[in-house]
Amino acid sequence: MSETPMNTLQYRLDGPEDAPVLILGPSLGTTWHMWDRQVPELTKQWRVFRFDLPGHGGAPAYPADSVTELTSRLLATLDGLGIQRFGYAGCAFGGAIGLELALRHPERIASLTLIAASPRFGTADEFRQRGVIVRTNGLDPIARTSPDRWFTHGFASAQPAITEWAVQMVRTTDPGCYIAACEALASFDVRSELGGVGVPTLVLVGSEDRVTGPAEARTLVAGIPDARLAVVPGASHLVPVEQPAAVTDLLVRHFSSPWRPAFDSTTGQMAIPAAPVKPVLTPPTRPASPRQPAPVAEIAAPVAAPGQSTGRPDPYDAGIKVRREVLGDAHVDRTLGQADEFSTDFQEFVTRYAWGEIWDRPGLDRRSRSCVTLTALIAGGHTDQLAPHIRAALRNGLTPSEIKEVLLQVAVYCGMPAADRAFGIAQQVIREETTPTE
Repeated sequence: MSETPMNTLQYRLDGPEDAPVLILGPSLGTTWHMWDRQVPELTKQWRVFRFDLPGHGGAPAYPADSVTELTSRLLATLDGLGIQRFGYAGCAFGGAIGLELALRHPERIASLTLIAASPRFGTADEFRQRGVIVRTNGLDPIARTSPDRWFTHGFASAQPAITEWAVQMVRTTDPGCYIAACEALASFDVRSELGGVGVPTLVLVGSEDRVTGPAEARTLVAGIPDARLAVVPGASHLVPVEQPAAVTDLLVRHFSSPWRPAFDSTTGQMAIPAAPVKPVLTPPTRPASPRQPAPVAEIAAPVAAPGQSTGRPDPYDAGIKVRREVLGDAHVDRTLGQADEFSTDFQEFVTRYAWGEIWDRPGLDRRSRSCVTLTALIAGGHTDQLAPHIRAALRNGLTPSEIKEVLLQVAVYCGMPAADRAFGIAQQVIREETTPTE
């Protein structure tokens, strides 16, 4: 283990010092120990580098709220060790870092494996709400439900020690770093850039993965020019833990062989029998047919109005970004979707000036702006706008206790009836937003 400055990551090295380097990246809520079952075999050929995300596994709690920042910290760590070129395998969040490496630093990475990964993990709303739940309730609710997301039911029932290990791994993570990692996944989206991944890529997924399953894996394969798909049966999200032998064998084959493995041309994927039998790569049974790219949902960028006469950049782009981050994609999509020819100009006005000019100013942080907004809405009697801004306040980092304090002070200056209505709305919203989903 290393001493860890703020701009680097906690890491561990195993294997021969003169061997080529293979990096193993963890998923959110796990530590480098998720790769323990792979290390004995991999260190026969590679110098294996494993790392922890900030605040995970006892690593110093220096939060990073973007995949780009975490990738920079990883590269700073490697630079300090003199490691310039490497193979990389990452699971889930670790896969996002792998994609970032391949797209932004292609000179550093020789070959790539993406496990339980996606070019976009769910929706921004889902991850920001998870951050609200952790900020309100701590990590215990997330920890208790982790085995359901990570493992098949049969594995979790048969392996209680591993299941408990998974729960404790999440429970001991620093909440602030976990929330920052959720924000990083909320803003991660490389769907339109997959064609820029120029290294040989193995996309590996568990057949029972309900988090980032085979559909997401096929999107990666369709978009990355030199990619193949391996589906491991009888495995869910943490494939390296649930089916270690199959994953180890696939990693060895991918990183030690020329990248032209045989694959089933009818499905576009490697055929993997159930563990513990080692995977067998089957030859094509008929000529390959061209694979059609999987459909990728994209939100068309709104057309901004002509630039302002002052020569400043049009604030619409910044405004729509802030509006989505604060209010959530679902709310913004619903509001803009309801606009018609009569009201579209008004929605653009709101986005450009309220969100691009005011909310994006550096003078106040978003927590403070939420306090001001809640107070103004209550004082003005605009209770129809209060619920989305209570949700926004939670996203911006206010706790339910802090929101209560704002409403109590509002009661003194704006009147009891106004505060009474506000408390009723806030109580309902907070209950919805902070109750963990099983």
